[in-house]
Amino acid sequence: MMDALHFVLPRNLVNSRPVQKLATTRTLSQESPLRDSRSSVRVVLTVLFVAALWFGLCKELSGEWSVNEQYNFGWFVPFFALYLFWLRWEDAPRTEIRNPKSEIRKGQTIAALLAIPALLLLLPVRLFEIANPEWRLVAWAHAVAVVTLTLLLIWCAGGEAWLRHFAFPVAFIFVAVPWPTSLETPVIHGLMRVVARVAAETAMLLGTPAQVEGNLIRVPNGLVGVNEACSGIRSLQTSLMIGLLFGELKRFSVLRRVALVACAVAIALLANFVRAVFLVRIAATENLSAVGRWHDIAGYSIVALVFIGTMALAYLLGKSHRNVGFQPVPPGMASSLPISQTRCLLKGSGKMPQLRIRYLAAALCWLLLVEVGTAAWYRAHERNLVRGIPWSVRWPEQAPNFHQLKIDQEIRAVLRFDDGKGAAWMVTSPVNRSEPNAISCLLYVFRWNPGKNSALLANLHRPDVCLPASGWIKTADDGVRSYPVSGSFELSFRHFEFQRTFEGSAPQIAHAFYCLSEDRASSGSMSRAGTNSRGMFGSSSEWTRAERIRTVLEGRRHLGQQVIEALFVSNEPFSAAEAESYLRDVIHNVVVLRQPGNR
Repeated sequence: MMDALHFVLPRNLVNSRPVQKLATTRTLSQESPLRDSRSSVRVVLTVLFVAALWFGLCKELSGEWSVNEQYNFGWFVPFFALYLFWLRWEDAPRTEIRNPKSEIRKGQTIAALLAIPALLLLLPVRLFEIANPEWRLVAWAHAVAVVTLTLLLIWCAGGEAWLRHFAFPVAFIFVAVPWPTSLETPVIHGLMRVVARVAAETAMLLGTPAQVEGNLIRVPNGLVGVNEACSGIRSLQTSLMIGLLFGELKRFSVLRRVALVACAVAIALLANFVRAVFLVRIAATENLSAVGRWHDIAGYSIVALVFIGTMALAYLLGKSHRNVGFQPVPPGMASSLPISQTRCLLKGSGKMPQLRIRYLAAALCWLLLVEVGTAAWYRAHERNLVRGIPWSVRWPEQAPNFHQLKIDQEIRAVLRFDDGKGAAWMVTSPVNRSEPNAISCLLYVFRWNPGKNSALLANLHRPDVCLPASGWIKTADDGVRSYPVSGSFELSFRHFEFQRTFEGSAPQIAHAFYCLSEDRASSGSMSRAGTNSRGMFGSSSEWTRAERIRTVLEGRRHLGQQVIEALFVSNEPFSAAEAESYLRDVIHNVVVLRQPGNR
């Protein structure tokens, strides 16, 4: 009897010939050719949708990655994120088991509540980032929308398990999004002051005479400036990226990742202090020109040191850490996992809604509509733009102590202007002043021709951005006023007041005036500005949300910008009214109108 049962029911059912034949004769493609065709279309639409999302985001962020050396590392982040995603895909967890229809409807509702606002957000985001490429809050909104939509697709494909598994590679792009200016500027200025003081104190301990003057360090051969690159902000941001990258590669726990990032930041800051001391020593023992030769070499050395040091720390932390992220796949299931994951991606499972073809097609069409619509919006408004009155500068070469200012190659590389010049001379005190006051006037003029990133580059050179990097502290913002040039033509300048303190001497006073004008503007902006402000065309540079919104409504984008910046410096205090009197005379004598088409 037992022999008969063994004969009827063999112990190895899978290896028995009849069962094995039944398991292998039906394949995925043979089960439903129509379903297989629909699944292929679904995969193509999903890939196109995700590629369009991320291409648009990286394309907009690349402007900041190109013009701002602090974020040059951003070019590597998308490739690192893609590599991390591929590693996660190799050991993706099993998808969830399908639940009842009520749970699927609930998942569809959640997906719609998240996807529709994210998709709709892309339209105003694209409108604003075209006209205001320097507005970093818009870049963050764009990144949040793209990451949300990507994670939503992953959740629909594999459920909460996949969402947790792939969340880090998708969110890794946030390390390449520029920090908001309200956060970045205080950090940069604080680091510059700390680096200057530490470098000066360390140089003194090493026997090199050094004195801190704001963000400058005075040595026997001259002044060594601590700019944004020397402040450590670039190495700080790069160290964050490297620490997060190695933490993900080793699949550390949250606590170990935090420890690794903290150590990477500490290495970067310590190396930057050493770099500053080294440059101060070079300036003191050799000359200031030698600092320029060693500046970039020392900076790249910091990045290499952070990379090697973080990799060593990751190795040490990983020796005592059991890697639970890469779970071995049983041999019998190795060949079935790719098919299972692919089917899940095509059909959807668990509490998730199915990735319907019509939804994917509608989302892809919406992305195309956003791009076409924004381009059409600006093109339609550009037809109504009026060319402004062109102007140029006639340098007062006969003024006392007049001399041309050499613009450093580093500044040229950052601003990337098409034409730029600077000069300095002495201005005379007003007649009603009892005692003469030596006032130095520095005037800079930059121009960017129409093209991509011209608005972004033009906004990089502002007094409230550049002067604090040289140790100046802003003490007042006196707003915007218009100054006559010729006839009814005026230029509008924003007035800042600064102060710089030196040890053992009275503070130095500076009044800075900044004007940004565009080549063209709408007739609406002309009517608001009035007949006496025809040359300004919305360039009052209030940098408020209302002005940014007006820029979008008027359809102004990369129209060509021209910046004129005047700086009056004195060791004696002088009032804002006096500084405005100096500017009025300079503008009247220096700025001249020119014929359209002449540069």
